[in-house]
Amino acid sequence: MGSWMTRVAMLWLVTRLTGSALMLGVVGFAGQIPAFFLAPVAGVWIDRLDRRKLLVITQTLAMIQSLALAALALTGIIQIWEIIALAVFQGLINSFDMPARQAFVVEMVEDKNDLSNAIALNSSMVNLARMIGPTVAGLIIAVTGEGWCFLLDGFSYIAVIISLLLMHITVREMIPTKKGATLGQLREGWKYVSTFMPIRTILLLLCVIALMGMPFRVLLPIYAQSILHGDAFTYGVLTAAMAVGAFTGAMLLAARRSVLGLGRLIPAMAAVFGVGLILFAISRSVWISLPLMVMIGLGSMLVMASSNTMLQTIVDEDKRGRVMSFYTMSVMGMTPIGSLLGGALAHRIGITDTFIIGGVACLAGAAWFVKSLPTLRKHVRPIYREKGILPAVAKGMESAAELTVPPE
Repeated sequence: MGSWMTRVAMLWLVTRLTGSALMLGVVGFAGQIPAFFLAPVAGVWIDRLDRRKLLVITQTLAMIQSLALAALALTGIIQIWEIIALAVFQGLINSFDMPARQAFVVEMVEDKNDLSNAIALNSSMVNLARMIGPTVAGLIIAVTGEGWCFLLDGFSYIAVIISLLLMHITVREMIPTKKGATLGQLREGWKYVSTFMPIRTILLLLCVIALMGMPFRVLLPIYAQSILHGDAFTYGVLTAAMAVGAFTGAMLLAARRSVLGLGRLIPAMAAVFGVGLILFAISRSVWISLPLMVMIGLGSMLVMASSNTMLQTIVDEDKRGRVMSFYTMSVMGMTPIGSLLGGALAHRIGITDTFIIGGVACLAGAAWFVKSLPTLRKHVRPIYREKGILPAVAKGMESAAELTVPPE
């Protein structure tokens, strides 16, 4: 909740200080571009280190960042360059924090058959926080200003750090790391994700969505203000509506009994996200925009979480950290480039056309993924059989159709 309050407050603060769509894109770029460069290197270290200890460190640094924002905002001396600098600092933290959290999920789940449900439940908690956090942030900003959102977020990290320290985790058996420089292991990870077709296909689709679709989030404050003629509360409610859709999608995914059907679910939800974005772009009413944000949240969450689940189930254990770092790079690393591109496009051609272009690109990515499905199935089916993750597959399920259509 605290993190979402800070995201909303930071973007609204930039809107209040500058009123510039381009500057919103710059701040979004600054906050996430470190992941593009550092996440792959971070993945090498995540495969080597105790992931829980690493998370304690990253969460402590994130607390310091939020408290620094709070101090500057509450004293009224904050400037745009300070926001950008602290956004970069948070981006550096996230480069290690996000892939470490993704890889740490496996350590918390003893039975791999529960992995899909665990990822979905994790997403549901994140999106429940996204439902509440932005709405609370909108109210706080309207009454007291952005600084209190940053301060509450800073204090919220105390609970996160304590929770990590209280966990009883069976220390994973450290997989022997091949001798060689970090660069060599990074090269090994890149070769794995770029030559193994299922992982490559999933990551490329995520890159398209992050580059062309996700930047709409940093432009949302301007949309709420200039198109819907709203305020900070309007922006918070729109963000919360998207979280309602995401939470719904997470619960639907958590209710699934297996990974069967994810092959078709991923492109279907990418298409839902793209259509929702196009319709949202032409909406001029809050009451129409809210259900469309639910649709957008549903599509975006399901395509991300389903992709995460497939990657976690097919990846080799000794490369998990590096693969999840490339997952982070595909999502968070491409988003800042998209934010900068989206901000520039919105400044030049307007928000409406920028959103429509993004939606069309997501639809094209979904169509390409569907075309790749037959080949993807051929690669994935033997892995499921070999790992015994799904008993039905281990018993000799041969039909490719059965791997993409959930049982009735």
